[in-house]
Amino acid sequence: MTTALDKPLRREIQIDERPYTLTVDGHGLKLVEKGRRNGIELAWRDLANGDAALAAALQGSVRG
Repeated sequence: MTTALDKPLRREIQIDERPYTLTVDGHGLKLVEKGRRNGIELAWRDLANGDAALAAALQGSVRG
């Protein structure tokens, strides 16, 4: 039996010795550098459809 993801689950991870917060919720994933507001978001729908790489590339192009 699995547990429903009804509230956000937050975990801190280290990437290249920099702290990030990973949030997993019912909409998808969000990875944000600690102390920042903006990060990378990936919707479950995009991941399931195989559009994850496209969604990540589009977010990168918007940021500059």
